[in-house]
Amino acid sequence: MRSFDLTPLYRSSVGFDRMFDLLDTAGKAEAGGYPPYNIERLEENDYRITLAVAGFGEGDLDIEVRENTLTIKGLRGDSDEGRSYLHRGIAGRSFERQFQLAEHVRIEGASLVNGLLNVDLKREIPEAMKPRKIAINGEDAANVKIIKDVDAA
Repeated sequence: MRSFDLTPLYRSSVGFDRMFDLLDTAGKAEAGGYPPYNIERLEENDYRITLAVAGFGEGDLDIEVRENTLTIKGLRGDSDEGRSYLHRGIAGRSFERQFQLAEHVRIEGASLVNGLLNVDLKREIPEAMKPRKIAINGEDAANVKIIKDVDAA
């Protein structure tokens, strides 16, 4: 896999550190695919991450958000002592998955149903960041008025 040097971008821009870090780590994504997961868009600002965590109970799973990084861990003890498998196809190993969240995305909740862990996310754009229509009132800047708020896309 190719490695890109982002140093020139760091030298010539301010405030884009997080985006450059995401680009840098995108190439170093996890090679393993355990546990499998889906990311779906439910509505315009609602999302869901679903992980297949068969064999894990609520007490075995840990969900944490820190600095726009969602970390989901599954911790399994060695409960297979004394068992002799002829075929072992169900993975039951511990895991850690991380997802980078955009600004203003928060966790709505999580549920464990039929071996699937669902983590619901919602993007909430602050009022100050939503687009607004501004009336033009001649040359006097003190007379600027907001006509109406525009729905953000």
